[in-house]
Amino acid sequence: MPQTQARKSKQTRTMRHSVDTRRKYSTFGVIMVILGMMSVLLGFRLFGFEAEPVIQIPQPTVLFTPTVSSPVLSSSASQPTDSAPHPLVGIVAGHKGYDPGAVCADGLSEADINYAVAREVVDLLQRRGVEADLLDEYDDRLVDYQANALVSIHADSCNIPGATGFKVARVTNSAIPEAEDALVACLNQEYAVYTGLPQHPASITDNMTNYHAFNEIHPSTPGAIIETGFLLDDRYLLEQRPKVVARGIAAGILCFLDK
Repeated sequence: MPQTQARKSKQTRTMRHSVDTRRKYSTFGVIMVILGMMSVLLGFRLFGFEAEPVIQIPQPTVLFTPTVSSPVLSSSASQPTDSAPHPLVGIVAGHKGYDPGAVCADGLSEADINYAVAREVVDLLQRRGVEADLLDEYDDRLVDYQANALVSIHADSCNIPGATGFKVARVTNSAIPEAEDALVACLNQEYAVYTGLPQHPASITDNMTNYHAFNEIHPSTPGAIIETGFLLDDRYLLEQRPKVVARGIAAGILCFLDK
């Protein structure tokens, strides 16, 4: 009898322990569920209801070659309309019809280089609606020639190793210095951009600043003379790429006309 009661008592304690254990785990599970729901709600609060920030990516800065209107040859804005009066420009092919100018040992002459470039310049200007006259060195039309500008094209000597570059000049005693300075400035600027050649002002001579055509044209016509490069070290550009040389000159003239 005592043994039976002892077994019953032991069974009762075991059942109570199991119930207590289940209650503990049940309470723990409820707590975990509550914590889980709170975490979910907190997660929605932190991320779900707020828009992702928009990252502003800075745009790269594009740098352009500093010129007044380059590339002026590709700009349609400067082209004159049919109703507007077309400007007139005179282009002198240096030494043409007079003498060969500077001559290299193999027979390459300055006159040939100048003429090839001058023809390209005239063509470029005419395609931009500018009237252009192709003139010889001592052209009869130079006397009292009236135009928006006159540019004489030349090349430098073929016997100075290491010399490279170009130069532009106007008459020393100018009747219209501001206009001619503007023409010289535009030619210097655009020719350097298109050809990549440096300026060589130290070799400007009296033959340039007192160029005969400056004293023949009308005093109101702005005039300039350009030596496009040296026939020795700059020969490849002058002989093989006359279109590039011409673009630099034409761009300088268009820059001046635009001013």
